[in-house]
Amino acid sequence: MNKPATFAEWAKLAERELRDVPLSDLERDYGGLSIKPAYFAEDLPPQTAGAMPGAEPFARGVRATMYANRPWTIRQYAGFSTARESNAFFRQGLANGQKGLSVAFDLATHRGYDSDHPRVAGDVGKAGVAIDTVEDIKLLFEGIPLDRMSVSMTMNGAVIPVMAMFVVAAEEQGVRQEQLEGTIQNDILKEFMVRNTYIYPPEPSMRIVGDVIAHTARRMPRFNSISISGYHMHEAGATAVQELAYTLADGREYVRAAMARGLDIDAFGPRLSFFFGIGMNFFLEAAKLRAARALWSEIMTGLGAKDPRSRMLRTHCQTSGVSLTEQDPYNNVVRTTLEALAAVLGGTQSLHTNSFDEAIALPTDLSARIARNTQLILQHESRVTDVVDPLGGSYYVEALTAELMEKARNLIDAVEAEGGMTQAVQAGFPKLAIETAAAIRQARIDRGEDVIVGVNRYRVEDAAPIDARAIDNARVREEQAHSIAQVRRGRDEARCQSMLSALREFAAMDEGNLLEAAIEAARARATLGEISRALEDVFGRYSAVTRVISGVYGASYSDDPQFAAIAGRINDFTSRHGRAPSILVAKMGQDGHDRGAKVIATAFADLGFAVHLSALFETAPEIAVKAQELGVDAVGISTLAAGHNTLVPELFTALRNSGLKDVTVIVGGVVPEQDHAFLRQCGVAEIFGPGTNVLEAAFSVLNQIEGRLSNR
Repeated sequence: MNKPATFAEWAKLAERELRDVPLSDLERDYGGLSIKPAYFAEDLPPQTAGAMPGAEPFARGVRATMYANRPWTIRQYAGFSTARESNAFFRQGLANGQKGLSVAFDLATHRGYDSDHPRVAGDVGKAGVAIDTVEDIKLLFEGIPLDRMSVSMTMNGAVIPVMAMFVVAAEEQGVRQEQLEGTIQNDILKEFMVRNTYIYPPEPSMRIVGDVIAHTARRMPRFNSISISGYHMHEAGATAVQELAYTLADGREYVRAAMARGLDIDAFGPRLSFFFGIGMNFFLEAAKLRAARALWSEIMTGLGAKDPRSRMLRTHCQTSGVSLTEQDPYNNVVRTTLEALAAVLGGTQSLHTNSFDEAIALPTDLSARIARNTQLILQHESRVTDVVDPLGGSYYVEALTAELMEKARNLIDAVEAEGGMTQAVQAGFPKLAIETAAAIRQARIDRGEDVIVGVNRYRVEDAAPIDARAIDNARVREEQAHSIAQVRRGRDEARCQSMLSALREFAAMDEGNLLEAAIEAARARATLGEISRALEDVFGRYSAVTRVISGVYGASYSDDPQFAAIAGRINDFTSRHGRAPSILVAKMGQDGHDRGAKVIATAFADLGFAVHLSALFETAPEIAVKAQELGVDAVGISTLAAGHNTLVPELFTALRNSGLKDVTVIVGGVVPEQDHAFLRQCGVAEIFGPGTNVLEAAFSVLNQIEGRLSNR
């Protein structure tokens, strides 16, 4: 028989092998993409022929030689506790082969609070390094020459004080602004969509973005003024098409904001960079990066960019955190390796690999070394750097790239019809679309349609516990408060207040550059919280509206007997008590990652629970007041940033003070096994880690509620 040349001929030839799996069932929905079981020459898009690496539209890579000449930068994202401890961690990583620094700040810093602020008691030093003053930044980079080291900083809400302090710390190290090299994330639009570490409303936040771009274009030519992030959309549950479209639409909005300030697009365009998440769909993730480069070239050409470097999308990537599992966590080493390889084959410029224990706690020195060595092994042992764009010309990858581009263009056009990304974000439709996609994905996992090894199939029941890093939050907060007090005692108070007043005036008059004014305040030793508050006095502090989407789980489980059984029990409860069982799903502290909370709220609502969703960033007393006003049966606390050992005991105290000692308290999220006994001693009824089946969680919560009611 002749070699099959078309899909139809191949299907006929393969009929015997596939007789138990109809071809129609091999099609997979990849977030709106239809995947065929085989690809052929006729599937190649026309633009594939003659495409060269390093040539526009850059689908095959931004440099002609790519990794054959220079491999990607190993840039591990890290930071915890105090600046001194993070500095030691950074220096160890650099000594072991890391090539750049990527700084994680704690949530108090992200949200513009000093460590001694009463709202951040559980957050200081937990999910990143605490930064309050210039002295902290100087300690963070002690012994690290900032004129020779590329520094990436993940900061958005408090970008003005952090950048100001970074500039002043470098100057006091003897490094001019012009010598600084690195990236500031400065991507506020995605905060309003998914990550939620915003401070000010969207419009003044966009002004801040523009001021940072303008200042760096003038004074910091080697520094990337913005890293436009799809990573956090990916982690919140966005499909590949959503991540691609919304990220590039954000980028277009930032370019327009800078141009509105009179900046030439080619004066700042070459310093824009991107940041994508890389998940487990191997070829889809590689194709996503290829599609991103080609689409960005189109967008920047349409905006008038003449310099090819302005049309060139350069990106950092990070392996997925949401793909990591608490169950059988050593499987995460394999997951991270595959995701890292997908990023490399997609052509990333730099990469962070997650540690295998990050679904449990902050990474240990051992797990961080394994994560870093994963990249070193790929660079030095796998030989993937020998050939430029080894996936180029693949029937599947090229067709997938083209379809991603088509679907993303359509979604970008929908954003444009809304009036641009700022308007779309304010209307809330990108956020709603991502939350819906996340709920659909979780339902597929719970039903076993998407297999997660060690979670919903091939489970190990007696896995050995692993060591987890613990941060003494109270100690760190005490040290930071002492340091803040020292700085305040030693500064010229009149000069400091004068610089803060000038910053307020700049903000109120809508003129001048806010970053330049903040640099003067930082030189006068104003704290991060004081600089943020000066802007807040003018702009206000933004509070998002929370809502529960409905129907996703109900549709996914329409024919599922377990779903029907739980829903039936809830109906019986409602008939007996004259009301549905009620739960308040809450986030405490400054952790804005709300994917888990939203998924739980959606699923429980579809089952028949009366679900109330708290606002973000609530304190324990505020949650207790809400629980009392609503008269709920249970409070479900979502925790991802390690603040539970401080915040959960505070909640129990607040509930008792409100006369609610019988309310069931559930904790879900990233909770190390070593913390379970403490939380249960506090009174926590159930603890649900990453990967928990939502229906099983609902069954357990209902049992707890009914048990408590029967004992009253």
